[in-house]
Amino acid sequence: MERKKVVLADDVELFLMLENTFFNREEFEMITARSGLEVLKVIREAKPDLVFMDLDMPGMNGDECCRVVKMDDLNRHVPVIMVTGGERKEAVERCRNAGCDGIVFRPINRGDLLAVSMKFLQVQERGAQRFTTRLTVNYGVMSSEFLKVYSMDLNSGGIFLSTDNPLEINTMFYMEFILPETDHTIRCQARVAWVNQLESPKKPQLPAGMGVQFLSLSQADKEAIERYIKTGEQ
Repeated sequence: MERKKVVLADDVELFLMLENTFFNREEFEMITARSGLEVLKVIREAKPDLVFMDLDMPGMNGDECCRVVKMDDLNRHVPVIMVTGGERKEAVERCRNAGCDGIVFRPINRGDLLAVSMKFLQVQERGAQRFTTRLTVNYGVMSSEFLKVYSMDLNSGGIFLSTDNPLEINTMFYMEFILPETDHTIRCQARVAWVNQLESPKKPQLPAGMGVQFLSLSQADKEAIERYIKTGEQ
């Protein structure tokens, strides 16, 4: 499988935030650049699937770099997301005039970052085989307001939740559940990848509910889920 390439300016905060979401999967390749000129060079040579570009960069500002990319017939299709402070109207105007495909504002909001990433990368739910298990799962769009549902199956990439009132596809939310026997608590951000409706079910063998993709699963949590599944399959 060809890895999707994501380019970003030398921004520690942004890099760490991306690394702690679904970008830690092996199908993504993170490429960093230290200046506007270097970003431009990487775009031309690597043909990335998505670029995060800071508005203010040494050598060549982000808006100037974006404008050059969008005027290039070979690279204008590459999605460019500008990163800037939302309180500066002049900065936002510069981003829009450069022809960028989207804007992420500082301080960076994880939900906004993941939403724009999934939009352009078309991230889909993992295809790994799921392990049938019934777990109590608490979830909510707001981290302080949770509802209780039950899972039907699980893998290290996601979980299916049984509910007559599923959220809309691509809705971001928070969730937590405890793995039996180990008492390991999983807490992460997730999104609705697909919905199973009773009237026209996508998977007739499952009840009404939603297929959920983990977005901010830590390596420790991922390994705990894999151990739980492996133990249950023995």
